[in-house]
Amino acid sequence: MKNDKTIIDVRTPLEFMGGNAPGSINIPLNEIGERIDEIKQMPHPIVLCCASGNRSGQATSFLRSMGIDCKNGGCWFEVTMLNENDFA
Repeated sequence: MKNDKTIIDVRTPLEFMGGNAPGSINIPLNEIGERIDEIKQMPHPIVLCCASGNRSGQATSFLRSMGIDCKNGGCWFEVTMLNENDFA
């Protein structure tokens, strides 16, 4: 993926340590709301991922409601296999 996107993995830190998409950062779902200002400063669009796409879907809906350009990338493993055009 190009450097002008940010991949946020919303799984727990323990899950994230077990494997993650290259270049992704870990912001657990339960911290998304309190880290809005930080997320707004990140390169956009934001691509969110988790284990199955459920938690990242929740985070995507919330961030969109806050006016943040983001997409649900689904499973973190699948995000590693996608290229930049898949999130355009």
